[in-house]
Amino acid sequence: MALAIDSSNFETLVNGDKLVVIDFWAPWCGPCRHIGPIVEEVAAEFEGKAVIGKCDTDENNELAIQFGVMNIPMLVFVKNKEVVDTHVGIISKEDLVEKVNKYL
Repeated sequence: MALAIDSSNFETLVNGDKLVVIDFWAPWCGPCRHIGPIVEEVAAEFEGKAVIGKCDTDENNELAIQFGVMNIPMLVFVKNKEVVDTHVGIISKEDLVEKVNKYL
């Protein structure tokens, strides 16, 4: 299951040694609802290897601003405290798995 990422746990997660994938989304966003199940499946598949979570932009606006989120859904890939990749819009499960494997 994808972890809920917010300002209370963000620093701890990105300061760890695992890849962190943040799905910036909002409940009213159709494309976000489309990729939500994909993010959940990939989170389950990579449990223990990567941290894959969801950040509700309505509730965590400061994190969205920090990452320059202008459109959602937006996936941000963080490794060793650095943003190594981003993806805006819908993504297939295969493409998301490929990106996660690339940065593991």
